[in-house]
Amino acid sequence: MLWLSLAPPAMAHALPSVSLVSPSMHLTSGSIAMAGKKSLFSFSGTRPANLGIKDGSLAACPGSPNCVNSQTPASDEEHTIAPLGLSSSASEAIARLKDIVTGMERTEIIEQTDNYLYAEFTSALMGYVDDVEFFADEASGVVHVRSASRLGQSDLGVNRKRVEAIRSLYNA
Repeated sequence: MLWLSLAPPAMAHALPSVSLVSPSMHLTSGSIAMAGKKSLFSFSGTRPANLGIKDGSLAACPGSPNCVNSQTPASDEEHTIAPLGLSSSASEAIARLKDIVTGMERTEIIEQTDNYLYAEFTSALMGYVDDVEFFADEASGVVHVRSASRLGQSDLGVNRKRVEAIRSLYNA
């Protein structure tokens, strides 16, 4: 059907009213608050296939600035971050990190071994997913960490801030 005017043709029936606010969220002054752990949207991307410990290392950061990794050379200031200290056994450190991570909003533990923890963090509004890994390396006496966004370029420093928040809780 071709319309030659800017106005659409009149409809014979009124459209049903549709609520844009679901029972799981409510409007507040200028923001949307959600009950539970769901995001308003879901831009989760695909879970990377290169995660985990391979030859004693976590995956390197991609060229985008939305990743930090304690195994990145210090000369790469954009991606490098200090590892966490390891003052107990690897399994105790991983158990402590699991407790910290599960206490944070919108997280899901994906994998845990005696020396490795992998969790997904989902952003509140858009549902972006960040992959966060911890590798308790008893030989070097540290817990290596990698936190990376799956999608996009800039994360506005979210991955670095998250690791530092976890570090504060871990060291407390």
